[in-house]
Amino acid sequence: MSHTFHIPVLGLAYSVDTPLKVGRYGISSVASIVDDNLIERMREYHATQNQENYTPIQDNKANFRAKRITAYLNLMQDLLDKQFEALKEQAFEPGTDLTRYFDLQPDHSALKKAYLQMLNIQDDELKAIVQKQLKDKMQKGAIDVNIMAKVDKLNSPINGEEQLSDALASLQGFAESKLNAGVVLSAGMNPRLYAHLENFKDFYPDENHKLQKTIILKVSDFRSALIQAKFLAKKGLWVSEFRIESGLNCGGHAFATDGYLLGPILEEFKVKRQEMLAELFGMYKNALTQKGYTGNLETPLMKISVQGGIGTAEEDNFLLQHYQLDATGWGSPFLLVPEATNVDEETLNNLAEATREDFYISGSSPLGVPFNNFRKTTAEKLRLERIAKGKPGSPCTKKYLVSNTEFTKEPICTASRKYQNLKIKSLQNSDLGEQELQTKINEVTEKICLCEGLVTSAYLKNDMIKPKENKAVTICPGPNIAYFSGKFSLDEMVKHIYGKINLLAGAERSNIFINELNLYIEHLKKDISMSWQDLSDKKIKYYTKFREQLEQGINYYKQLIPEIQNQTDVYKNKMLKELQEAEERLKMMIFSTENA
Repeated sequence: MSHTFHIPVLGLAYSVDTPLKVGRYGISSVASIVDDNLIERMREYHATQNQENYTPIQDNKANFRAKRITAYLNLMQDLLDKQFEALKEQAFEPGTDLTRYFDLQPDHSALKKAYLQMLNIQDDELKAIVQKQLKDKMQKGAIDVNIMAKVDKLNSPINGEEQLSDALASLQGFAESKLNAGVVLSAGMNPRLYAHLENFKDFYPDENHKLQKTIILKVSDFRSALIQAKFLAKKGLWVSEFRIESGLNCGGHAFATDGYLLGPILEEFKVKRQEMLAELFGMYKNALTQKGYTGNLETPLMKISVQGGIGTAEEDNFLLQHYQLDATGWGSPFLLVPEATNVDEETLNNLAEATREDFYISGSSPLGVPFNNFRKTTAEKLRLERIAKGKPGSPCTKKYLVSNTEFTKEPICTASRKYQNLKIKSLQNSDLGEQELQTKINEVTEKICLCEGLVTSAYLKNDMIKPKENKAVTICPGPNIAYFSGKFSLDEMVKHIYGKINLLAGAERSNIFINELNLYIEHLKKDISMSWQDLSDKKIKYYTKFREQLEQGINYYKQLIPEIQNQTDVYKNKMLKELQEAEERLKMMIFSTENA
């Protein structure tokens, strides 16, 4: 691919059809395939918009989840193919999508250089030949998909036939589609899901030794990445890409490391990349031999990319060059690009005008994992209104995140009205003091319904909302979006990524590594304050290790700053000063803890 960035998954619906918006320009993006109801409605919408046949897949049919996902992905591929072929039929003239395709390419790409040379050719016959060569080299962006491995609810039989769990159904839906793309497996390891990969031939080399479908692991550190990749390699399954994501400086759920910072993590991948490649290939080759594969196997491609908190072209370029990465991911900023993502007008306006204080890491997710949240959402407004009326919690219709059996035999969701009522009554019947009771109740009622809130925006934007449907929107951008003020065109955002324009001109923003470090210090500070009354030896040991990892990261950055070649001395001095200030805050905070 000519582009050096991709658009990661954005919630459930924000990027569910992004491939149809950017794929024809060669930009790869990731769509969530967890919610089959959303996917079925999006299939109906896009089929209708494009005069394609649409036959509903009812939810009383066996394996309907996987079938819905397959049908939607096949439709997206068909529509993208048509878009791309129509684009290639256009002339190289100003204002056409064909010209836009090449304008969006990075200047360093071979394709862009050849295009610019073509523009200077005077001979019409030669120009036509070169134009055909250019069109032959064009590539569509990939329609990659995302599955949160741990969102894997078991499902009841239909007509006596056992049904796949949610994650397995999502995987099967992708595996049986016509896509030649990757599945991003995120949120940790699910052995049952990983084992299910073995059932599909597209994850194994074909007669030409090619993989029709690839496995992409979203990871937050080297150790967990290697463990997961080994598990898969022993089954004859190859990890084609590791997408390293900052634990806290990202959107959606925040899977914080134990103080391991992004820079040192990237360094470890850089140093150990070839060793890891050789080790995994040995396991992979042995496993395929045992499965009867007889082809002349060459070492497959193994990409490494990074995402989470990248804000400038200089940061993007430094990451690619210094850590020898294959690509970067730009997610949350694309929520401000209406032609690329599904954000309703009210939410978009609120995002465009937001400040840093409007974004925070919350306890809102029913998964019990810290969740990046935005204060100015209609879902937050509705949550507070329900509490004021004495009716906290949400109706639970989709049940994707049911997990709690504290009060019921069947699992229920902690954001549901049923759970919150039961939990609040239980707390009120305990002997907690008034202040502690209110704190506990606030923790219960902070949970919000993500199944509905993360899809509503797409229904509103595309005028798909049904009469009695909840219109409350939840959105979960990373904190980096606060530095982008306004709404942008696709061209503007891509040009910003490649350094042709600067959308952050005038914004007071620290380096990506400093921003993440500060987030980790705040995370540690908050964790300590919540555990202050019950600071066990185990907790103290954990905090000590956390602090040591942060200190090692700070020392690493002190050595790294002089190596940054694409920034000014003023910038690097500011970065060093902020690093020292963060170091002092860390020392003071830990000192007060140890002497409490």
